[in-house]
Amino acid sequence: MTGFDLRALLDERGGERYELHARHLNHQLPRMLHTIGFDKVYVRAEGAHFWDAEGNDYLDMLAGFGVMGLGRHHPVVRRALHDVLDAQLADLTRFDCQPLPGLLAEKLLSYSPHLDRVFFGNSGTEAVETALKFARYATGRPRILYCDHAFHGLTTGSLSVNGEGGFRDGFAPLLPDTKIALGDLAALERELKRGDVAAFVVEPIQGKGVLAAPPGFLRAAQELLRRHKALLIADEVQTGLGRTGDFYAYQHEPGVEPDLVCVAKALSGGYVPVGATLGKDWIFKKVYSSMDRVLVHSASFGSNAQAMAAGLAVLSVMEEESVVANARAMGDLLRGRLAALVDEYELLHEVRGRGLMIGIEFGRPSSLGLRSRWTMLQAARKGLFAQMVVVPLLQKHRILTQVSGDHLEVIKLIPPLIVDERDVDRFVGAFREVMDEAHGGGALMWDFGRTLVKQAVGGG
Repeated sequence: MTGFDLRALLDERGGERYELHARHLNHQLPRMLHTIGFDKVYVRAEGAHFWDAEGNDYLDMLAGFGVMGLGRHHPVVRRALHDVLDAQLADLTRFDCQPLPGLLAEKLLSYSPHLDRVFFGNSGTEAVETALKFARYATGRPRILYCDHAFHGLTTGSLSVNGEGGFRDGFAPLLPDTKIALGDLAALERELKRGDVAAFVVEPIQGKGVLAAPPGFLRAAQELLRRHKALLIADEVQTGLGRTGDFYAYQHEPGVEPDLVCVAKALSGGYVPVGATLGKDWIFKKVYSSMDRVLVHSASFGSNAQAMAAGLAVLSVMEEESVVANARAMGDLLRGRLAALVDEYELLHEVRGRGLMIGIEFGRPSSLGLRSRWTMLQAARKGLFAQMVVVPLLQKHRILTQVSGDHLEVIKLIPPLIVDERDVDRFVGAFREVMDEAHGGGALMWDFGRTLVKQAVGGG
């Protein structure tokens, strides 16, 4: 018996990665990556960078959709995971109380002292599902309010409060929840007056489009909810743990104290999936009201030792390395330098966001030549110009970014929170070059645009 050798397996079969995905997993993923030239072979990663087989380094401005808050393979998190494996703990017996979940809950709650208890699951969508269940049970009401363009996850409950139709299509029936526009206090109050609302779930900054709640909205919404005995749920799955320059994004608005807060992504350290729902004592005591209900809401892998160790290590690194302050400083620097380009490039409409969560929006140009090309793309499919920018950033400048959402002319930047001034310089310089090419009528870029038009029209 030779045993299992992971390195040998990767050496032998790693070159089949795209073929294996096409055959056994989501077959559209390798097709999409090949179409836009993203079918790279990355072999190593560290911090805010990764490398391909030829040794070229790439700057990561995506952070695994926000998972890699500390970048890849932070040594403190790696050591914690080695330590917890070597400890051979009696984990997940289900009928004892291990120390690590309590320690991580205690540490997490220290960043939101108005909250009292934590439920640990395995992902952001589980954290939201927990909040929805707890809110409904604690209030005895069925309905949840959510915002247009919101993204809270893709399981059925979370999907019911997803404001993007493309994700919801074909998965009905969903839960009977109601959508309002972000910032619309009148609509919120109108729905609350019906008396059946359990909670309002909101991202302080929406990931789709990088749209922030208007100043004062969260505080005013909280007052309305309390008046009507409904709960405020803050979805901080992407915005939490320093992403926006404060530990939580809701903390940018004084006086806001959500009843339930959902976190995940960066808490994992990029290694072990973990989600957490923080809430007030009375809510948890309503849900877990007796010993008969001790397992009324649980998760088989929730609170596992590896996830808890990763979370504790992440929070330790964030404090010792002043990660939140770096996110604020680098975010201000990057956003400021990009905003200064708006008057320089007519295709560049707006730069917005907070901390290291930045949206770059493109819009209709004024000059005739550019306007005709823009119109061609828009007629085929909105969002193609943003994709035209994302592709040369990777192909020519080796910088990974993403379009912020379907049919949006917005690029979202959510790099690891440990990026430095050199990374900011590199991105701004590359972005300038791409904008120069777009405005100068660069043949390669607009030829690629025509390719995207053909793909959009052809479908499939």
